[in-house]
Amino acid sequence: MVAAGDAGNTDVADKLGIEAGAVVQELGWDEDVDDALREAVERRIGADLLDEDADDVVDVVLLWWREDDGDLVDTLMDAIGPLADEGVIWVLTPKTGRPGHVEPSDIAEAVPTAGLARTSSVSVGPDWSGTRLVSPKSVKTKR
Repeated sequence: MVAAGDAGNTDVADKLGIEAGAVVQELGWDEDVDDALREAVERRIGADLLDEDADDVVDVVLLWWREDDGDLVDTLMDAIGPLADEGVIWVLTPKTGRPGHVEPSDIAEAVPTAGLARTSSVSVGPDWSGTRLVSPKSVKTKR
């Protein structure tokens, strides 16, 4: 039997497109992150999230990002390094009105500079939104 809270948490992993067995790295962790989201992802992948010191090739990067966290382009460039060819970066930002809120235009400006493409945005909890970023490499190779 699935507990009521578990059903919602599984939906978060589904929204993020995270598959069982995926290797997921978490960057930008702080006290304000959504623990229910983290737990849902760990349940889905059957493992702990990798921290920023991990050297593994990863399928997904969860990047918790707040207004005062520094240069998003630099951080995205660092996040790309361990990412698999078909990997995805989720930039998780506080929703409008929450401390640390990041304007969508700030993300939109940083993404192409980092060599990425934005594909979608979703709500991932009461306080956080997610923006999905991918490498546009696969589009270029289909010429």
